Amino acid sequence: MVASEQTGQPLTVQITEEHEMLRQAVREFAEKEIAPIAAEYDESGDFPLDTIRKMGAMGLMGIEVPEEYGGAGMDTLAYVLKMIEVARADASHSTIVSVNNSLFCHAILKFGTEAQKQTYLRPVASGEKIGAYSLTEPMSGSDAGNMASRAVLNEKGTHYIINGRKSWVTSGPVADTVLLFTMTEPEKRHKGITAFIVEASQPGFIRGKKEPKLGIRASATSELVFEHYACPVENVLGAPGDGFKIAMTVLDAGRIGIASQALGIAEAAYEASVAYAREREAFGQAIGQFQMIQQKIADMKTRIEASRLLIYHAVQAKERGKITGERYTLEASMAKLFASETAMFAAHQAVQIHGGMGYSKELPVERYFRDAKITEIYEGTSEIQRVVIARQELGLR
Repeated sequence: MVASEQTGQPLTVQITEEHEMLRQAVREFAEKEIAPIAAEYDESGDFPLDTIRKMGAMGLMGIEVPEEYGGAGMDTLAYVLKMIEVARADASHSTIVSVNNSLFCHAILKFGTEAQKQTYLRPVASGEKIGAYSLTEPMSGSDAGNMASRAVLNEKGTHYIINGRKSWVTSGPVADTVLLFTMTEPEKRHKGITAFIVEASQPGFIRGKKEPKLGIRASATSELVFEHYACPVENVLGAPGDGFKIAMTVLDAGRIGIASQALGIAEAAYEASVAYAREREAFGQAIGQFQMIQQKIADMKTRIEASRLLIYHAVQAKERGKITGERYTLEASMAKLFASETAMFAAHQAVQIHGGMGYSKELPVERYFRDAKITEIYEGTSEIQRVVIARQELGLR
């Protein structure tokens, strides 16, 4: 448990019996239900709705959401442990879980009205419906102030009319409800962005082309097109113009999720490498006897454990923020940066250790390699994380 005594003392990460039971339950589920189908869904690119529904029934789609809103009512550490175990089995499933939990549910829970929580948070947190988060546009990625989509209040003041095209929306092809960020006052750039809760069933919501991706292929990603979509003013999240602040606050939580996903991928690559180094023989001995292989194993293990500690540090900061209201941007960015680069490093070393078999689809190692790459890109590239970290340390805003 992440505990605090209201004394101003730093919070500490303590894995309780409840956390251990959760981790074991998720590991057993992931090994039984997810791992056997991961390669098949990676190949087809189909959305794994059946297993997502099962995870919803286990409380994993809204693990930090209070029970009164359909969630499991657990803490950030529980979310992290869950993410690592799911990602060890398949990164695609963990991507879907991450967006549902940290980008959609966290946003509605933190900034939503009671009516919005009852209407939109409950069904997504329980796994009954799928949530999505839509910030990026074709010409607006890291620079959110450059977005071209527009929301204009109608003459009656009852609805915002939304037009525009969003891109790279995780779960876009299947989402029931989307947290959408668009311009209401473009002359103000970042300060003119507003957040909306939009329903996919309403007229003017169009699902665009599905992206053919390198990795996390079972996590459906697409464009979303809005053509005169009428969004009630009651569905504005927070206040008009608060969208950028909400987006960045939510991304702090999201980056902890992606760091955990990256750690899960790295652990899977590492475990496969250790097993292979013990079994594969060359020149009359197991390849694990060779110092070059030992160096790779040592570097992988060290980076994995360092990533874990950075993630736990971010967990502490987030839990402390629940009490003090402080942001945990620095801790989340450091964890996301290091863990994502560790995932890519570990997956690359795993392919090298496996040699030709690492390049074959007969083993999951090549999938780990493809899946790891996206962790260095989405929810803020490694380059953006370094900018965020440096600005935090230099006192720049």
